[in-house]
Order: sequence, then structure tokens, then C-alpha cells
Amino acid sequence: MERVPTSPGERPEETGASLESAYTASATINEQGIVTEWSEGATRLLGYVPSEVVGLPAAHRLADVLSEAARRLPDEQERWSGTVVLRHRDGHRMEVALLAHRWTSSGGTTKWFVVSAVGGAPRAPWEEPLKEWAFTQSPCFLAIFDTDLRLVRANAGMERTLSLTEAEMRGLRLPEIAPDPVSDETERRMRLALDSGEPQYMEAFVHPTGVGGEHGWATSLAPLRDPDGRVHAVCLAAHDRSAVESVQHQMLLTDEVDTAPIGTTLDSVRTAHELADAAVPRFADFAVVDLLEPLPRGDEPSSVQADVPVTVCRAAARSVLDGTPESGVAVGDTTSYPPLSPPVEALVAGRGAVYGAEDPAFARWAAQDPEAAWIGEYGAHSIMVVPMRAGGGTLGVAVFSRHRRREPFQQEDLRVAGELTARAAAGIRNAYRSGREHTTTMTLQRSLLPHSLPDQAALEIASRYLPAAGEAGVGGDWFDVIPLSGARVALVVGDVVGHGIRATATMGRLRTAVRTLADVDLGPDELLTHLDDLVIHLSADESDQDSGGEETAGGIGTTCLYVVYDPVIRRCTVARAGHPPPAVVSPEGSVYLLDVPAGPPLGLGGLPFETLEVELPEGSILALYTDGLLQARDHDIDEALDSMFAALVRPADTLDAVCDRVLTAMLTHRPDDDVALLVARTRGLHADQVVVWDLPSDPSVVATARRQTTDQLTTWGLEEAAFVTELLVSELVTNAIRYGQPPIQLRLIHEKNSTLICEVSDASSTAPHMRRARTFDEGGRGLLLVAQLAQRWGTRHAEIGKTIWAEQSLTGF
Repeated sequence: MERVPTSPGERPEETGASLESAYTASATINEQGIVTEWSEGATRLLGYVPSEVVGLPAAHRLADVLSEAARRLPDEQERWSGTVVLRHRDGHRMEVALLAHRWTSSGGTTKWFVVSAVGGAPRAPWEEPLKEWAFTQSPCFLAIFDTDLRLVRANAGMERTLSLTEAEMRGLRLPEIAPDPVSDETERRMRLALDSGEPQYMEAFVHPTGVGGEHGWATSLAPLRDPDGRVHAVCLAAHDRSAVESVQHQMLLTDEVDTAPIGTTLDSVRTAHELADAAVPRFADFAVVDLLEPLPRGDEPSSVQADVPVTVCRAAARSVLDGTPESGVAVGDTTSYPPLSPPVEALVAGRGAVYGAEDPAFARWAAQDPEAAWIGEYGAHSIMVVPMRAGGGTLGVAVFSRHRRREPFQQEDLRVAGELTARAAAGIRNAYRSGREHTTTMTLQRSLLPHSLPDQAALEIASRYLPAAGEAGVGGDWFDVIPLSGARVALVVGDVVGHGIRATATMGRLRTAVRTLADVDLGPDELLTHLDDLVIHLSADESDQDSGGEETAGGIGTTCLYVVYDPVIRRCTVARAGHPPPAVVSPEGSVYLLDVPAGPPLGLGGLPFETLEVELPEGSILALYTDGLLQARDHDIDEALDSMFAALVRPADTLDAVCDRVLTAMLTHRPDDDVALLVARTRGLHADQVVVWDLPSDPSVVATARRQTTDQLTTWGLEEAAFVTELLVSELVTNAIRYGQPPIQLRLIHEKNSTLICEVSDASSTAPHMRRARTFDEGGRGLLLVAQLAQRWGTRHAEIGKTIWAEQSLTGF
């Protein structure tokens, strides 16, 4: 429920002047006459508790006049007042004065806010003193002159202004009190007010020195009448508008500096110049910004000492004079402030100060520091020195001076300068930290991304990675190439939300998770599902630790594309989580995007991921990329895709040339977001590299499998690998017959000059596990032997059954 402001009168005020404190009874009634709110004061007045009134027509409990007033008042009427008769809860009627305000909420609902002041009748003994206090203590200068224009009364303000007491002025005319042409004109205007009965106005007042205040004053002369309308005196009221104008000037100045562009870039020099530009000529004639040399690291405290010179680097200087002649130090050069000088004292104390020409520290600095010769040379009479502090550390000092303006700096100017300097210090600190964080992030990112691509036979691969050049910092884009069992290869491209160290660290965690899940040989859709769960857990953990983080916790919204290519059957299996689909260039030269179902970004949970299986002829090109590649162009997405397609389809000798051509076509400048590009050309394992045998579930077939394996290795010229391979085949086939289910299949894959793969498949989903056999056990050593003989081995599951595989390196043969 939207509520109107509660009247302060609803809180009973303590007083001893009456038996009951004054309070306010209030209620809210909608346009249909229904009571929607009921205050404690209303309960005190009429006896009804809110539950007996709220939600009912006002006429039902209170009086017809309330609901009728709420319904019948014209729309343009915003207020109503009058006296009505209300019914108390005990049945008696009460005459109550009401004031009602029409109030319309931001949603357009109109209500009436009805209030009534109860108790606390005016205190008669105080009426006359209040009137007297109002006259004597008024902030205006007040005086009363009779029909002879002789002073009758004067308040304290008038006494201070004219340096005379009321007794000393009583009975005298204004020209006699302060002889001056302004007094003569004021008296003439008072006579007009008496004779015409109309108020008179002047833009002047008198000073005690007899010099008229020609500017900055407002004087009103009003006739004073009795109840019958006869004029008996004239009241003079005057106030100094210069004070008001000064406040208005400071307010305008504050508004200007609040909107001054400071810290618009992560460039400390630019920020220093923005501070100087904001100060000159708004409130200073000359300003310099000096940063400590060297800048403190991190948030460590400043080592400035009051009795030691302080070395600074001049970061910015600005003057109302052309060429900034006051600054004897060029921007970018270093200088030193002498001990006990105002800048050093400000750095040590950690607070700003204002100095005038009469201050000893001001004169001492001008005398002992040759770099401060501008103070006397250009007649600087007022100086502000403000330390630049941010994050608990001191970065430098800003000096502001006036030599053209006659007014000295005031405390309000020091406050404004402090706000400006604090903003600049925060910007410089952020720029400094951003530079260090950018270097740290780049180092971390380089350590997490693959340094080299793995050697495998399924794909020819090239990649490029361009970190962001914008102020947002390095992002969390990544790519990876993961060899899988069966000569297959997985390609991964991902994009973590956000920038900086946090995004890069999240990228590293997700890349590690993808590699772990890929080693289990999960399908692309299942792998993304597990990755989605991981992001949800990371988000929950980081939200508990840092609920106010600026970046998305745990990588929610991260996108990922996962591709598995099998060179034996030349098929790709693809799934994506909110990521752009890959582009394909066929050997004939056609280019298109794979129509992969668009899964949700990671971290949303509860939504499925779907896969696309597609056959790719040998020699096809796959291009995986992050969205920074498309967003870097100044055109729409269709034009960006057209440019990428045109670059991909052009013939090139190498994939590295393809990558360079794509980046040249897509990027006219360093991107504002990271760009990852992974380009792969498919290869196929020909029929002479793969052999498959279907085996019956009979122990006698083990010997047949060993013989067939030996014959095939002889055909491939791998006789030296026959002994080890026979042992592997014997153990794997025996396990499949003993523990698996038919059909059983043996497959040998020969990746030329690199790897020999032995795979045995059966229809059972039960995965074997290696155990430690005891001395007298007859079995249990098969997988232990496989693990010792093979370079890698493992199990992958299919929709039906499993495959146990073992790889041997042919490098030593």
C-alpha cells in the first residue's frame, strides 16, 4: 500500500501547559469513500481501532459528509476544509474541524488525506511574548516609524546594523540616525507609504558609516493599520541579499563541480587535468596537481614526513592566464616541496587548509621555496592546499590559489575543493590499480589458456586470442582442444561474463571442469548439463562470500560451445549453451552456420541442452569464435557474419592465414571485448587405418582375436608392437566375455606414425574398475596389466553398452 506522508502531529508532544498533549488524527479515504488507512490519533479521537474502520465506507462508521466530500469534490480541487459532525464509537456525536488533501500516487490512484488537530489549545499566556520575540529576533532588520516618521521601535538586527541601541535612536528620523542620501530617499518612500497606504520597495539600505548600501539589499516599507483601516505607522524591513546570493553562488558552484567530468577514463594524467580544469576558472585562478613520486603501492600508507622534502611529479597545471606562467615546473617534471611548507603539512595531516597572505606559513613558503616565487610575482593572496587521498592512502596534493579575484577562499570553497580532489584521487587510484590488475589478469589469463595445441590426427587447428583493449579490462573468453578416446577430438570455446581477475579466474575453473568432464567421455549435452550445475554452485558460493559483487557471481550467463569430431566416421556432435553457433566451410566452398539448438547460458538451471550430429566431409573447415568477434564491427550482425563468411571462404595455404584474414576483415580497431577464434580443418581415418571384428561371447575366441590382431599389425608394419598389443587384446576381450554382454566388438585404430588404439565394446553398461589382487587370487590383475602396458586407457559409455579402450604410443617402435 502506498502511504502519504505522516503528519508530525501524530506523535503526542510532551508539554505541561495542558492536561492532554496535542495530536493529529488522520485517515485516508479513496475516491469511492472507503477508508484505506487509519492512524493512532484517529483511534484516540473516535475510539475505533483500524480493523473496525479500514475497508469500510466512511459513512458506515463515521459520517456521510466524509464519503460525500470524497465523491463529489471536483477533480481540480486539491484541498477541502470545514467542520463536520462525526460519530464516536460510544455513539455520541462530535463536531470536528477537518482539513483534507487530494493525493495522487505515482500509479495514478487518487486518495484523500484527512487530518484534524486535537487538543493543545493556543497558550494564551505566551501570545504576547511570542509576538515580541518575533519582532526582536527576526532575521530581517525591522524598525517602526510613527506618522511623523520618527523611530518608535527597532529590533536587534537594526541595532547591530546601525551600531546604535533602540533607546539611542528612539524619537529620531532616519536621516538624523544615519545621515546619507539613502536615508533621505528611504524617508521619502516612507512618507509615500503613509500617504498612499501602499507598500514601497527599495534596493538599498544605510550603513553605520553613513555610506549607503547601494547593492545587495532589499528594503520594504509597509503601512501599519488599525482594525478600522487607519494608518498609524510604517514598518521598515530590510535584509542583506548578498548573503543569500553567496549561498546561491555556492549552491550553483556545488552543482557545477558535482557534474564536472572527473575520472572519465582510466588515465591518471587525464584525471589530474580534469581536476585542474574543474577548478579554474570556476573558483580558482591557478591550480596544480602534484602526485607523489613514486606513487605508493596498493593501499600502503604514505611515507611523507613534515621535516623532510617531498618529491612530487607535476601531473597538471591550469591558470586563468595564457600559458599558465605561474607554474615554473613543466607537466611531467618532478619538483620538491620544502619541509613544513603548506603542501607538506597537508600531506602529513591528511586534510586541507586555507592560507591567507598574513599567515606565517604562507609567507615562509613563498620566501624559502624558489618554485613558490609565483606567489609574490603574481600577487596570490589566498591559497588552498588539499591532499589527494583515496582508499586510505595519499597519492599527492592539489594547490589552488587566487590572485585575480579579490575574495579570499572560504571554508565552503575548501569543502568544494575537497570533493573535487577526492573524486580525482579515486579516479587516479582506480587507474593505477587497473593498470596493475590488467597486468596481473593478463599474466593469469596467459597461464590458463593453452600454450600449444595438442598433436592429434583428427584435425588441423589454428587459433587466435585478442584481449580487450577497452577500459573494462581483460575478459574471460577461452578455447581449448582436448584429445578424446577413439582418435576423437573435442573443441571448446567459452565466454565468461564480466572482465578482470574475477572473470579470468572463473574461466580457469570452467576450463578445468570441461577438461575433467571430457576425460569421462561425456556427450556434449551431458557435459554442458554438468557444467551448468557447477556454475550454479559457484554462484551460490560467491554470493555467500560477496553479495555486493559488481560482476555476475560464479559466471552466471557464461556461454559455451562444445564440439566432438570423430575422424573414423567423419561426424561432428555439437551442443551450445547460449553461444554463437560454429561456421562451416565445405570442401566445395559453401559456407554456413550449423543449426545447433540454442541452449540457455550456463547458470540458469533446469533447462535442457540438445545436440546436433552432422557429417563433415574430409577437408571441411570449422570456425568457433566468441561474440567479441562479431560485436567489434560497427555494423549489424548480418553484415558481420557476411564479412566473416567472405574471409573464411577465400582460399588460403594455411589455417593461420585463415585466422589472420578473419581478424583483419572483422576488426577495424582493438576490440572492446575479448576475441577467441579457433579454426579447424577435418581429417579422416581411411579404411586401411581402422579394422573392426565382431566376436562371439565364447572364451575360445580370445586366441582368435590375438591371432587376428597380430596379422593386422603385420599388415601395418607394426610387428614390434605385436607382443604388447596381444596382451592388451587378450585382457580386454576376456573381460568383455566374462563380465560383459554380447554383442562384443574389437576395433583397432592406427593413427599413422603416432598412436595405436585398441577398443573392445560390449552391451553391458557396467564399468570395470581396477582392484588390488591378493597373492593367491587367480584373477583381478587384468586391468592392472592394461594400465601398465598402455599409455592411456579408460571407459566410455554409449546409449547401449560401453567401450574399454587402451592407447599405445608408436614413437618408440
